[in-house]
Amino acid sequence: MRQKISRKSVSEWTLVPGSSNTAFNSPRNTAETMRVRLKGDAICTLFLLVALCSLLYSQLEHLVPVGNKEPTQKKPSVTPKILSDPRAPWTLMPAEATVPRPQVTPIVRRTEVANDRVQTTTPSPLTDSAFNFKRYLLDKDNRNFNLLINQPKKCRKTPGGPFLLIAIKSVVEDFDRREIVRKTWGREGLVNGEQIQRVFLLGTPKNRTVLATWETLIHQESQTYRDILLWDFMDTFFNLTLKEIHFLNWAAEFCHNVKFIFKGDADVFVNVENIVDFLERHDPTEDLFVGDIIYNARPIRVRKSKYYIPETMYGLSIYPAYAGGGGFLLSSRTMRKLSRACREVELFPIDDVFLGMCLQRINLKPILHEGFKTFGIVKPSAAPHLQTFDPCFYKDLMVVHSLKVAEIWLMWNLLHSPHLSCTQKKQVKKPFQWKKKAQITQATPLR
Repeated sequence: MRQKISRKSVSEWTLVPGSSNTAFNSPRNTAETMRVRLKGDAICTLFLLVALCSLLYSQLEHLVPVGNKEPTQKKPSVTPKILSDPRAPWTLMPAEATVPRPQVTPIVRRTEVANDRVQTTTPSPLTDSAFNFKRYLLDKDNRNFNLLINQPKKCRKTPGGPFLLIAIKSVVEDFDRREIVRKTWGREGLVNGEQIQRVFLLGTPKNRTVLATWETLIHQESQTYRDILLWDFMDTFFNLTLKEIHFLNWAAEFCHNVKFIFKGDADVFVNVENIVDFLERHDPTEDLFVGDIIYNARPIRVRKSKYYIPETMYGLSIYPAYAGGGGFLLSSRTMRKLSRACREVELFPIDDVFLGMCLQRINLKPILHEGFKTFGIVKPSAAPHLQTFDPCFYKDLMVVHSLKVAEIWLMWNLLHSPHLSCTQKKQVKKPFQWKKKAQITQATPLR
């Protein structure tokens, strides 16, 4: 009689590896075993995914607020004051709280008090959109911002005041440009026997999350070099007018004994020796405003342009004469006049044009000087083989705009090299000559 084999005994036989009774390991039983194993693996994988998602969600709950719920964070022993508005009073974080932490701004509409007035802002993590002229017109009368970092003794170091104050527009992020200016043409000290001082003009950074420790860094830089002026307006292109009027007010108050001022950008090369030589022939008690003067410029009405100005903001067809922003010179007398005039002229988004309006108000005509190349050096058509980045081109100039950091360093070292020679033979490899036909035509008398 055939012996019955139970399901249990079959399972025992099939699970023992290397057993001689492998006949009981039927295809059906093998498939069932594989299905059990696959089902177990799928359950484990699903469990791990659920655990990972739960962990991520718990982390996001602490960072991203829901609705009007404020992000919950552990309160430190010393609560630092975090800036949420560029016009709010600014305070350096205490030493115990200098470690940067990610700050997430909730996208909710809120009302903030800044500079003794209430304003409604809508924070957004997105980058700046097109310039809001309507908002600018509503807010343009707010022109008094706090000075966060000052250098009140800058012009008191020299008896009688410095001969020349170099004021350079900069932004917090451009430390490398400030450093190259300090080490080259913007050095403080004696130049041709005249005392030179230097300041950098800054506003608060536009994107504070990118440079979380900017407050600590800029204070450390100020303590090291004593040449930082920082105001609490946001440092944007259309706020350069604020930088203009605040610097003039600062100079009239803290540097009234200066003889002359050079004001320019951080991406220019300045031949300070030539500037000093030029200014020594002028009287600081008389009006002087010199630069690359632009006449009969028309407002740009193209919306895509960086310099777009609608007719509702400026209805005239021509701007007043103004200096290109790469750099210009002014006397102490003109500085004080402009400081007063800029308080009476309505703010304008383009700082160069705004200063031209202030010059027009005091009835002062700016002087054009060929040594100011605020649009760079143009290669002469009569000698196209010459290279424009040549120290012999720069030797007789005062200001050249739009240079990179390495180019400023290189040009300064080339100009101050004892081996520099700018003789006609070395400067021009192939002397320029008029063509014979042109000479004959010129010599032929008119009939």
